[in-house]
Amino acid sequence: MAIMGCGMARAMTLDIDQCRQLAISSNKSLKAASQQQMAAYYERKEAFTKYFPRVNGVGAYMRTGDELAIVSAEQKGMLNALVPGVGDELRTDTRNLGTLGATLTQPIYMGGKIRAYNRITHYAERVAQARYDLTLQNLVVEVDETFWTIANLQEKKKLIDSNISMLKQLQANVDALVEAGMSTKADQLSVAVKLNEAEIAQIQIDNGIDMARLLMCQLCGLDMDTDITLTLTSIEDLPMAMDAPTLVSQAWSQRDELKMLNLGSKVAQEKVKVARAEFLPSVALTAGYLSTYPSLFDGFEKKLKGTWGVGVAVSVPIVTSGERFYKVKAQKAEAIAAEFEEEEAKEKVELQVNQSVKRLRETRERVIAAQTAVAEADENVRTASIGVQEGVIPVINGIQAQTAWISAHSQLVEAQIDLRLALLYLDQSIGAVNVK
Repeated sequence: MAIMGCGMARAMTLDIDQCRQLAISSNKSLKAASQQQMAAYYERKEAFTKYFPRVNGVGAYMRTGDELAIVSAEQKGMLNALVPGVGDELRTDTRNLGTLGATLTQPIYMGGKIRAYNRITHYAERVAQARYDLTLQNLVVEVDETFWTIANLQEKKKLIDSNISMLKQLQANVDALVEAGMSTKADQLSVAVKLNEAEIAQIQIDNGIDMARLLMCQLCGLDMDTDITLTLTSIEDLPMAMDAPTLVSQAWSQRDELKMLNLGSKVAQEKVKVARAEFLPSVALTAGYLSTYPSLFDGFEKKLKGTWGVGVAVSVPIVTSGERFYKVKAQKAEAIAAEFEEEEAKEKVELQVNQSVKRLRETRERVIAAQTAVAEADENVRTASIGVQEGVIPVINGIQAQTAWISAHSQLVEAQIDLRLALLYLDQSIGAVNVK
C-alpha cells in the first residue's frame, strides 16, 4: 500500500485485497454484527446457568406504633396482682420487627423448558455467526463491485487518452494533406469533431472515476479527498465451464442465508417443545434459612434467631381454558412456516446459481470474441493510419478505423470486467466469496 502526503489530500495505490482489508477493518455494520454475535454468546452462557440452583437473600424491617400483646391489659393486671411483675415479663415489644434469611431453589424437572431454551440460544449464537459471515461477504462483494467499476473506468480512460493521441496525430496528418492540396477542409472538420467528442468523453470518464472513488473511500473508511489508484491483475487463464448441479449442492451447504433459515426452523421446533412443557408439572427443590427479631422460638425474645427448612415445590397446570393448547398449535404453525421458507429459499438459490453459471459462460465467450475483434481493429487502424498519411486512403476511412478501434478495445475491457464480476457473483451464489 503506497501512501504519499500531498497537502491536505493523500494519494494511495491499492490492490483489491488491500481495499477489502480496509473495508473490513472500518465497516460499522460488520462491527455491529460482531457485537450481536458476542451478545448471542453471552445469552447462551446465561441459558446454561438455568440448570444450577438460585440463592436469594431477603431482609426486612418494620416499625409499628403498637406492640403485639399475648394477654389483654385486664388479664395482665390480674396476673400482676397474683405475682408482682409478671405482667411486665409478658410484654412482646414487637414495635421493631425484622427478618433476615436466604432461600435456595434447584430446578429438578421443568417439563423440558430449560433444555429447549439452551438449544434455542445455541442455535441463536450460530445464527449470529452466520449473519456476521453474510454481512462480511456482502461487504466484500460491494467492495469488489466498486473496485471493478473503477478499474473499468480507468482502463477506458487509457483508451480515450490513447484515442485522443491518435486523433491528434491524424489531425496533424490531415492538416499536412490539406496544405499539400490532397485533402479538404471537410476532412479537417470531421477529424476536429471526433477529437472534440473524445475530449468530452475524457471529461465524463474522469467525473465517473471521481464518483466511484468517493464510494470506495467511504467503504474503506478513508478521507473523501483521498486519491485512490488501483493496481490491477490480469486474467491469465479464462475460467472453464462449471457443473451447475455440483455448485447447487455446494451452495445449499455453504450459503449463510440458508444456514440462518435452517437454524430458524430448528428454533421454531424448540419453541414447540417449550409450549408443550406448559402442560407438564414443574418440580423444584427448595431450602432456606429464616431468622426473625424478636425471636419467636422461645417466647418473645429480643434476639435475632432463626431456623432452616427443606422442601419440594410442585406446580401442576389443571385448568387453563385452552391457552396452552392454542399456544402449541401456534408454535407448530410457525415451525411449518419456517420449513416452507427454507425450501423456497433453496429453490431461489438453485435458480441464482444456474443464472450465475450461464452468465459466466456468456462473458467467457464475449471475452474470446472481443480479443479477436481487438486484433482485427489493431491491424485495421495501423494500415488506415499509414494509408491516410500517404494520401492513398480517404480520411473518413481513417476516422472509421479509429472509431472501430476504440469500440473494440472498450468492448474487450467491459467483457473482461464483466468476467471478473461474473466470477464474483458465482462465488456469492454458492457462498464462497473470498473474504481475505
